[in-house]
Amino acid sequence: MFTLPETRFDFGGDEYIYAEISRDMSEESNFKALAVTNELRKRNIPGVHDICPSNSSYIIRFDPEVISPVDLLEYLKEIDITKSNPSALNMQVRIVEIPIWYDDPLTQEYSRRFSERNISHDAMSDFELVRKLNGFSTKEEFIEAHSSSPYLITMMGFIPGTAWEYPLGLEKKQIIQTPKYSSPRTDTPSRAVGLGGAFTVIYPLHAPGSYQLIGMCAVPIFDQSQKLYDLRDTFFLARPGDIWKHRPVDESEYNEIVRQVQEGEYRYRIKNVDFSTEEYFANKKEYLTRLMEGF
Repeated sequence: MFTLPETRFDFGGDEYIYAEISRDMSEESNFKALAVTNELRKRNIPGVHDICPSNSSYIIRFDPEVISPVDLLEYLKEIDITKSNPSALNMQVRIVEIPIWYDDPLTQEYSRRFSERNISHDAMSDFELVRKLNGFSTKEEFIEAHSSSPYLITMMGFIPGTAWEYPLGLEKKQIIQTPKYSSPRTDTPSRAVGLGGAFTVIYPLHAPGSYQLIGMCAVPIFDQSQKLYDLRDTFFLARPGDIWKHRPVDESEYNEIVRQVQEGEYRYRIKNVDFSTEEYFANKKEYLTRLMEGF
């Protein structure tokens, strides 16, 4: 396993320091962004207000009247250099099950409504477009491929609760990928599952969007009511570093889960685990199989 290149740091005005680990998204660079930002939170540095990891970078917001920008930069460099070996970035993470109704009528309807904005203007749904672009001959083959891999939550942003999911354990040629819409939709249904590039996202609210829609998530990932037990202390389901596992459900099970959510009865399936990057990079498939037992 190689050592990641030296991180590039830049000041953003008087209150921000931006750290670029790499220009390209990779598991290694994201593991480092997560490891550094987790360590920063543990140290609870006076004057540091916000710590935000991204796909291959992170940004820090601080109060220059509490901590000197130069001193903070040196502090960040010291932490950053200790997290440059991708095989030594162990983390505590949660595995979360996400039930999905693939190729559902609602996202089919949105596909037709906004077909003129997509990269293809024929009558096929977004689901069919992504399936064909990735060479899957049947709907079942696509669903199996998309739902069989665990996904790492690499970052959050866009609208409240949006989480970017990157597939773990795959070679680049195995990753399902797709172009986004040529022109964004003006609306996307809440909890719609989208694909853009190599990333999967679940839209937490009705919002504009440009990812290809492939299904509906049965459970909320953003909930201001906090009536569900597992969201009693937060509005957001996702945390950077989570591992999400998609589970295909049919219409009947989807409707039953939605009912449980509405009644406040639903409990997310969550498993807390220690994630060893050393074991992961030694044998990704075998390690993920052991890690995901029960999911």
